Amino acid sequence: MSACLLGLDIGTTGARALLCDEHGRVLSVATAEYPLSTPQPLWSEQNPEDWWRGACDALRAVVAQAGVAPEQIRGLGLTGQMHGSVFLDEQDQVIRPALLWNDQRTAAECAEITARVGAERLIAIAGNPALTGFQAPKILWLRNHEPERYARVAQVLLPKDYIRRRLTGISATDAADAAGTLLLDLRQRDWSDEILAALDIPRAWLPRVFEGPEVTGEVRPDIAAALGLPAGLPVVAGGGDNAAAAVGAGIVQSGIVSSSIGTSGVIFAHSDEIALDPHGRLHTFCHSVPGRYHLMAVTLAAGGSFRWFRDTLRTVTGQHLGYDDLTNLAESVPPGAEGLIFLPYLSGERTPHLDPLARGAFIGLTARHTLAHMARAVMEGVVFALRDGLEIMRNLGMAPDQIRATGGGGKSPLWRQMQANIYATPVATLAAEEGPAYGAALLAGVGAGLFRDVADAVDRCVTLTASVVPDDHAVAQYDRVYAIYRDMYAALRDGMHRLAGVSA
Repeated sequence: MSACLLGLDIGTTGARALLCDEHGRVLSVATAEYPLSTPQPLWSEQNPEDWWRGACDALRAVVAQAGVAPEQIRGLGLTGQMHGSVFLDEQDQVIRPALLWNDQRTAAECAEITARVGAERLIAIAGNPALTGFQAPKILWLRNHEPERYARVAQVLLPKDYIRRRLTGISATDAADAAGTLLLDLRQRDWSDEILAALDIPRAWLPRVFEGPEVTGEVRPDIAAALGLPAGLPVVAGGGDNAAAAVGAGIVQSGIVSSSIGTSGVIFAHSDEIALDPHGRLHTFCHSVPGRYHLMAVTLAAGGSFRWFRDTLRTVTGQHLGYDDLTNLAESVPPGAEGLIFLPYLSGERTPHLDPLARGAFIGLTARHTLAHMARAVMEGVVFALRDGLEIMRNLGMAPDQIRATGGGGKSPLWRQMQANIYATPVATLAAEEGPAYGAALLAGVGAGLFRDVADAVDRCVTLTASVVPDDHAVAQYDRVYAIYRDMYAALRDGMHRLAGVSA
C-alpha cells in the first residue's frame, strides 16, 4: 500500500485538509469554513473552537474522500494563519476570542514595544519592527485593556498550535511561525530572553520551538479514532502559511524566489543566512527548512487592486466584465501603458513604505488613454509594487536566478510575461499549486522518514512547467517606467496624508 501524508491549514476563512501520496500526488482535498468577527473598528477575531470544529470536519472528510486505509497515513503537518494570539488558562480553556493577524487595534502597544526594546534592537534580534499584526503587541493589549483576563493567562499559542494542542495534548510551535510573534531570537531560533524581559512576558507561557519537519507529538488515540486516523499518527511542527506554501512551491534553496499575486502580493526569498533590512521594510523570518531563513515583501492590494477595478467598472457600466475581459483589453496596449501609471495603495502599503495612509492613484492620464490603458496600468502597478520588495532583496545580495509565479499571477499568461519583463528574470509556474497544506504534508513526509530532508521532498514532488523569459525591449521600457513609478510615492506622500485626514 502506498504511504500517504496529511497537511492541515488553519486559514482565516476556513480549514483546508489535503492528502497526498509519497510521490506528492494529491489524492483528496476538503475544506470547512468558519466565521470571522469584527466586533469593533480595527478588530478582527475568531473563536478557536470554530477552528477545531473546522479542522475535525476537514480531516474526517479528506480521509473519507480518498478511501485510504488509516494505516497508510504516515504523518500530519500543520500550517495556518500567522501572528494570531490564543490565550489559554491553566485548564486549557480559551479566555477570549483569538486576535488575528489582520487585527489593527495595537498601534499604542507597538509604540510601547519599540520604546521598551529599541527600534534597532528589535530588528537585530527579531528581524522586524513592531507591527500591529504580530503576536507580541496583542499580549500587551490584553494586559493594558483586559487585565482581569490577562491575570488568567497560562499559555499563549498561535492558531495552528492551538489545534496541535487539541490533537496531541502537547504545546509546541515551529521556528517559522514563531518568528512572526516578534518574540523570537532569529539566530538562536528560540524565544528571546531579552525581549521577553523587556516586555514582562513569562517564557513559561510560550510553547517549545521545533524545526518544521520535526515530530512534536502524536494524535491522541480518542481523537484518531473519531477522525479515521491511525493510532499514534506523528504530528510535525509544520510552519506558518507563507513558509509552508514556499515549501510546496519548492522555494527551499538560494536563488529561487516566489512572486504571489493573490488579494495581497508577496515576494518570498529563501536565504541560507539571516539577511536584515536595517529599515525594517522587509520581513525576515525563520524558514520551515531547518536552520534556514526567508525574506518576505508584502504589497497589500495586488489582485485586490485588479478586483477593485473590475468591480468599479461593473458598477459604472452595468456590464458583467470579467478578469479575462480586462486582461484581453490590457494585452492590446504596449508595455508602459503609453505613459499611464497606477499606484496600488488602495489599502495603504506595507513594503517598502510601511504607510497605512498611502493612497492609490492613476498618474499621467490624458485624453488618449482608454479603458485598456487603465487595465494594463493597474496590472503593471501591482508588479511594480512587488518589484519594490525584490529590489531591496537584491540590494541585500539576494539576486534570484528564477522566480516562480503563484496565485492569480501564475495563471494568466499576460501576468506571467509582465512579471518576467518587470523583474528581468525568467518566471516559471508550478504544474500543480496546492498552497500551504501541501507544503505541510511534505514536511510531514520528512518527519515520517519518507524523504531524507525538505530538499529531497521538493525534488521528488514539486514539478514546474516551462519558464517565460524576459523580452529585452520590454525590460528596457519597464526599467524607464519603473524609475518614474518609484519617484511617485515620495512626491505624493504629503498630499496622500492630508487627503486621509479629509476622508476621516
